[in-house]
Amino acid sequence: MKIIKQASAGTMESSDAYVEIEPRDNGLDIHIESVVEQQFGEKIEATVREVLAEFDLNDAEVRIVDRGALECVIRARVETAIQRGGGEV
Repeated sequence: MKIIKQASAGTMESSDAYVEIEPRDNGLDIHIESVVEQQFGEKIEATVREVLAEFDLNDAEVRIVDRGALECVIRARVETAIQRGGGEV
């Protein structure tokens, strides 16, 4: 899949995550800000990379602001942002 426009998903509420994605021509650039980054930063990034791989997405800039979201919430927010950015939704 290719990202064709800037898109976002989620909120800044507690236990949620806000995800922004936009087109990029030279690989993936992932930025994560999380209230639990010390404990779960690596797992959050791994989850994001798994979702990107499932969509065969190799070129995008992804920014995540996590407020303690569960893994399934992060996954859902990233999937939604990808679909919106790819013009599917």
